[in-house]
Amino acid sequence: MTYPPPATAPADSGDELVSQFAADVRRHLSKQPRQLPSRYLYDALGSSLFDAICELPWYRVTRAEMRLLVRFAPRIWSAVLPLDRLIELGAGDGRKLAAFLSGRPTGLAPQRVDLVDISASALESAARAASAVDRTRVVQHHATYESGLQAASGEAPRGRALVLFLGSNIGNFDPSAADALLGDFAQSLRPGDALLLGADLVKPEGELLLAYDDPLGVTAAFNLNLLVRLNRELGADIDPAGFEHRAVWNERRSRVEMHLVSRREQELRIPGAGIALTLKAGETIWTESSYKYRPEQIRGVVERAGFTAAAQWQDARAGFALTLCELRRPH
Repeated sequence: MTYPPPATAPADSGDELVSQFAADVRRHLSKQPRQLPSRYLYDALGSSLFDAICELPWYRVTRAEMRLLVRFAPRIWSAVLPLDRLIELGAGDGRKLAAFLSGRPTGLAPQRVDLVDISASALESAARAASAVDRTRVVQHHATYESGLQAASGEAPRGRALVLFLGSNIGNFDPSAADALLGDFAQSLRPGDALLLGADLVKPEGELLLAYDDPLGVTAAFNLNLLVRLNRELGADIDPAGFEHRAVWNERRSRVEMHLVSRREQELRIPGAGIALTLKAGETIWTESSYKYRPEQIRGVVERAGFTAAAQWQDARAGFALTLCELRRPH
């Protein structure tokens, strides 16, 4: 049996991505507190390390989401068919996509699967999973969520689309940014299109901290790898051994924060970003926030963006929810 080969859609060029990386590093490291955007954790090595994190017993998000996808895929497909296009934002290694596609009714598949990710290696893995579906064209978008979705959904005419936004990626955005992001999704879609949103739920602090500061140090390596990326891509001279990984639960903000903590006073020179700065001992670089939701909050954020929460399924054991939404039609 022959499957259609993956196609690569026009997206941001490598030079443009590096230029954006440099601009974001310059802007965010100039802030107080100093920050780096979490999306840059996912270079090829970072993506591999995150795949390893997903296998750890303390990080239960991926396994919970997989259980929900396998169990409820038939109901989700029943609600969204007929389907012309499936679009996954943050495609990862493709395992969740493969599980969801496996749950479709026999003989039915979307005509096209669009994969959006800023990690080229993740795109390749996800494309291999999607290409196993007969008669489905696979298109890769090496781009951000917003620009990738715009490119994936912009071709007309087309039928109904389903967007997968899984892995609790929504948790990496603060409340106002999450509202803006889902609003951008709504602008790129058409009334009647659907969104399947995965979100991690609030749970005891001890469980959360183990998930983001595991005893094996894999999450620490994932965080510290961002410094290695600065050295490789922007010509920095940072010693990763001069930093340690720290995870904290901010209960008031309902988020886990990841930080890189300077072990000593040190100067960071990043020529590719045109920046040099001195960090004091104990000063931190904030690299990620992972917001945790309550089920009613998920419904609120999608409805503010113009979607209707049609159904929600929860994994009580791990504290995770899948929410199926539909973009409302104008009255």
